[in-house]
Amino acid sequence: MLDKTQSLSYKLSNSELKDFLDIKVEQYNNIKFIESDPIQIPHTFSLKEDIEISGFLTATIAWGNRKSIINNASILMHLLDNAPFDFVLNHQETDLKKLKPFVHRTFNGDDSIQFIKSLQHIYKNHNGLEAVFSKHANKESMQKAISEFKSIFLNLNIYNAH
Repeated sequence: MLDKTQSLSYKLSNSELKDFLDIKVEQYNNIKFIESDPIQIPHTFSLKEDIEISGFLTATIAWGNRKSIINNASILMHLLDNAPFDFVLNHQETDLKKLKPFVHRTFNGDDSIQFIKSLQHIYKNHNGLEAVFSKHANKESMQKAISEFKSIFLNLNIYNAH
């Protein structure tokens, strides 16, 4: 079993890797862990796209105190009418104004608005987050998929359209 004293270059056999991952599933995929972790935010949704968007936005602000992250992610979901996919897809420019006062540490309302616009671009023009990553993923590395996602997400041309 891999522990903190072993080198990161240590190679696990398939059965050791399975055992390790099974232990981690038991550790993290349970209600006791979820109830005090920001992962609880996407767990409140059942629609795949709501889960993706809420998970992405929650992960974006996931630095600092866990209670603060959970509280602010909940506030952000409330600002998105607790329907992040619908809000991302169908918002009007006037709807974005309610995001203006949102702040979590250095992530502010303007950042929130830009993220919503970028996500709308991804869902309307690239078939969603999963599609962007799936299209560019390969078995060896996610580097290309992450790079392509970043390019699409940070495409400044979409901001000039609004």
